[in-house]
Amino acid sequence: MADKPNIVMVMADDMGYWSMGCAGNREVRTPNLDRLAEEGMYFPEYFCTSPVCSPARASVLCGRMPSQHGVHDWISKGHLDYQEVAPALREKHQDPDASWEYAWSRQQLAGDRAIRYLDGFRGYTEILAEHGYACGLAGKWHLGDAGHPQKGFSYWEPIAMGGDNYYYPVVLRDGQFDMLRGTYVTDYITEKALDFLKGKDKFRPFYLSVHYTAPHSPWERAQHPAEFYDLYRDCPFTETPNVPPHKWGQDYSQEDRRNRLQGYYAAVTAMDRDIGRIVDYLKAEGTWEDTIFIFTADNGMSMGHHGIFGKGNGTFPLNLYDTAVRVPMIIVYPKGIPAGSVARGLYSHYDIFPTIAGMMGEEPDPDCPGRSFQEIFSGQVPDGRDAVVVYDEYGPARMIRTREYKYIQRYRYGEDEFYDLKADPGEEVNLMEKDDAVVQGRIADLRGQLEEWFARYSDSDRDGFHLPVFGEGQIALVEKAGDGAKAFVEK
Repeated sequence: MADKPNIVMVMADDMGYWSMGCAGNREVRTPNLDRLAEEGMYFPEYFCTSPVCSPARASVLCGRMPSQHGVHDWISKGHLDYQEVAPALREKHQDPDASWEYAWSRQQLAGDRAIRYLDGFRGYTEILAEHGYACGLAGKWHLGDAGHPQKGFSYWEPIAMGGDNYYYPVVLRDGQFDMLRGTYVTDYITEKALDFLKGKDKFRPFYLSVHYTAPHSPWERAQHPAEFYDLYRDCPFTETPNVPPHKWGQDYSQEDRRNRLQGYYAAVTAMDRDIGRIVDYLKAEGTWEDTIFIFTADNGMSMGHHGIFGKGNGTFPLNLYDTAVRVPMIIVYPKGIPAGSVARGLYSHYDIFPTIAGMMGEEPDPDCPGRSFQEIFSGQVPDGRDAVVVYDEYGPARMIRTREYKYIQRYRYGEDEFYDLKADPGEEVNLMEKDDAVVQGRIADLRGQLEEWFARYSDSDRDGFHLPVFGEGQIALVEKAGDGAKAFVEK
């Protein structure tokens, strides 16, 4: 393995593990992702730490659970200081007759004050910067104070919020946030990523985060180029379930289902095209062989699965179905990873921090729950024997999952769940109330493991089990860090 390989982390937004050709989906068109799976290592059972964007991204960066870092829901306030918004855009925000494209940015940005949600938590990008890496970000940040570089980044080209319109996003330009017009945001993020690669110091190793907003909603025809949207005009969409709406979710029609899937698949394919552009550039300039290329998503996504169109907050009570917590993961490293290899076992986003820290020679952090899998860069292919359980949380809902079973404990808002994944891989039959001593014994054992693990890793000042998290957004730091301010939007 090279002493300091370059690293590119491409992160999709709300992308289900099932939405790639290499994952078995015969309808979605992802030729570049499929090629990466052929050239590197595919992880069929990789999980996020929380089935919504901001807490999941925070956990990737700092290697801790939401109940350690305190980000428990998608961030809806604290993006920036409103004085950093361009005057013309602020004027539009104050105009009640302004056109529709200003509505989302007005809601999210008007009167905002920047909050650094991860202050005090070391990110793996800071470790890389300390070891001489030039670190760049292009695209979605969504962890507060988007106007200023953080966590070791020296190249900083974020969008202002989390999700946004594809043709009217608010981006940082010349020190101010303004609305980008006429450029598809996926292409914009790719161009910013390529600008970093073209301008980097060839004598320094580099790290690049390419954080797309795709395939997050909106999915309307007007939001995506016709060349991608029309690819799915005649698609039957048989690769996703067509079932009645979930009892905790919202109603939808068959027309709604088709329109949402068409836009979602279009966003995936447009992103796949641009990932190919980045890979082709790295190969053409001669740095591909020395680069670890990672593709993943912040959280999963249900697109009709279980009768839900959404992620963990696609229902209330919040859900932790596999379609919400399981994510795509492909890693390519030509010098070390055997082409076409598959990592067996269960892995989590909290494993990324110790993996990168370990590559830099750092000792394991006892406060980080994950484990390094850096051996893959030296040609080893995991057989899964040491990767047998993962944990997840979303506010007062927590999950423990083994290969065979899943147990979900809800401390507030809703019922507990237990699934036998061998007999019921689709998580259709909740066995919590089954009158069977063996089943109840397994539930008790998993509950004990879950409570012991979270007691070990949670911070009492940031612990999510008692917090009023509704999936409607986080607006302040929690508990003592927020001086007692209301931290979450209530239903």
